[in-house]
Amino acid sequence: MEVLFATNNPAKVKIYANRLEENGINLKTLADLNIADSVEENGKNSIENAIIKAKGYYEFVKVPTIGMDNSLFIEGIDEADQPGTHVRRVHGKRLSDKEMIVYYTGLVKKYGKNLKAKWVYGMAIYDGKDVQTFTWSKGDFYFVGKPSPILNEGYPLDSISVLPDSGKYFVDLTREEKDEYKNKNAKDDDVIKFILSSLNLGDSLECGTFLPQVSLFENKY
Repeated sequence: MEVLFATNNPAKVKIYANRLEENGINLKTLADLNIADSVEENGKNSIENAIIKAKGYYEFVKVPTIGMDNSLFIEGIDEADQPGTHVRRVHGKRLSDKEMIVYYTGLVKKYGKNLKAKWVYGMAIYDGKDVQTFTWSKGDFYFVGKPSPILNEGYPLDSISVLPDSGKYFVDLTREEKDEYKNKNAKDDDVIKFILSSLNLGDSLECGTFLPQVSLFENKY
């Protein structure tokens, strides 16, 4: 089955592509199908933006479409500085990977301390008739003011994110440490089950939680 993942970020697709391919799903990106990134994401939270992407890009190809978005919440900063759904777009400008590192390390320096952060994710799948949604979160990390020289393309904030226990950057974790962190914050299995269930290719979802929308940011962002 061909499924559109409505993103131009290859790092997002890489997370799920192999396991979905094992289950008969061939993920295509916007770039693969020469679709311009033109759907306006004006939702109030990650789930609303995911639905907008799924429905909007479905109209280009008429195949099941996955929309995904994430929101970022940082503890102890002013409301005006909260990224919310605008993680990469700041003051109306879309930041490059390097510009994101500069901006978020600037926030650390502005507040004079490492900043505890949390990601809230939303995913929606639209088949032209029904929309299914799923949300999850990952936390337990800090932003620091000195970036690692290693850049994870597509996920630049991994270069300034550290684990509180070890103080290691995400990009510097060994395979064992990554597996330990992944198991502690295991959500990828839930996402795969959600996708397969939504496309009627797997058993009903036993893990995770279906939610109609995320209320963490309410209507602020």
